[in-house]
Amino acid sequence: MQISRADGSLLARWWFTVDRALLGSVLVLIGAGVVLSLAASPAVAVKKGLAPFHFFERHLVYAAIGAAVLIAVSMLTPRSVRRLSLLLFASALAAMTGVLLVGDEINGARRWLRLAGFSLQPSEFAKPAFVVLAAWALAEAGRRREMPARSIALALYLALATLLVLQPDVGQTLLVSAVWGALFFVSGQSLLAAIGLAGAGGAGIAAAYLSYPHVRQRIDRFLAPVSGDNSQTERAMQSFGEGGFLGRGPGEGTIKSVLPDAHTDFIFAVVAEEFGIVACLALLALFGFVVLRALAHAAREPDPFLRLAITGLAAIFGLQALINMSVNVGLAPAKGMTLPFISAGGSSTVAIAITVGLLLALTRQRADAARLKMPRFTGTPRQLANVGPRRT
Repeated sequence: MQISRADGSLLARWWFTVDRALLGSVLVLIGAGVVLSLAASPAVAVKKGLAPFHFFERHLVYAAIGAAVLIAVSMLTPRSVRRLSLLLFASALAAMTGVLLVGDEINGARRWLRLAGFSLQPSEFAKPAFVVLAAWALAEAGRRREMPARSIALALYLALATLLVLQPDVGQTLLVSAVWGALFFVSGQSLLAAIGLAGAGGAGIAAAYLSYPHVRQRIDRFLAPVSGDNSQTERAMQSFGEGGFLGRGPGEGTIKSVLPDAHTDFIFAVVAEEFGIVACLALLALFGFVVLRALAHAAREPDPFLRLAITGLAAIFGLQALINMSVNVGLAPAKGMTLPFISAGGSSTVAIAITVGLLLALTRQRADAARLKMPRFTGTPRQLANVGPRRT
């Protein structure tokens, strides 16, 4: 099937304006996630008393749904992106409130809502919508001085962070806080205010350490590891040495039979053991390419809202990947955060697809006044005289 530039359909306009390199790299990540799920999940499923391919089949279905959602969202205009984000954020906050009231409590936390037999984590869907709305508010702060835009951006953050803390979900709270702080700084706000926010963030981490025993235990174990510790993080780190550069081979790893979260939080360790450090570096390069490509778009973008939204979406995608990989190699305490498109998970896969779909929508080529300015003609007078229609 060939698409012509003369075709005025939505699909044709999307194909010739979307960043196909960015789209292709994301689709490669989705495909890699399916393959790696086949390697990591059967052992976990058998250990849990399920059919061997239970998690793989679920991952395959959600990967297909995620790819369809990603492409559909990437066809939106910037105005439609803002409207979708507002609707999604309001719905996610309402669902997060419902989670606190009727959600299932797992290991002392309420993060999941059961609907028609499916588990839903509303906070995953709130993140991309929050980034877009916060970017809009901070962009408006520079355009319209009479509008309380900074207060709106702060209110959006406090609403989401409060609900996350009440669950509690300290890891997601830190992620959202870091991205909001980055947007605040990039938007050109007061440096003194940015320093104050950094101080508040440090105070928040200290409060989490003192208030939540599981946070204190993870940080203490990270700062002062005990020899012979059999924690998931310790076992994940060992897999990198056992796999070497090229790995032990598909299906030959043992970590997936030991760790209950080998198909989710610690799938990067499974990749290291079975496919080697080379495969891990390839995944790291793919994530890095997506983030850097998006930031390059942001650097060239004249519109403040688009520049901030692209930066924020790239940051939340990249930071989540970086945190997951850092935990697997022992550079950060355990956070319970998935590796985008690679880890198993329905809510996280679809929500990340929305994140990247919004990113693709905002980085599409657009014709505006700034981009349609005619370039200055630098030819000779004879060449200038020859410009124009020829007479026959």
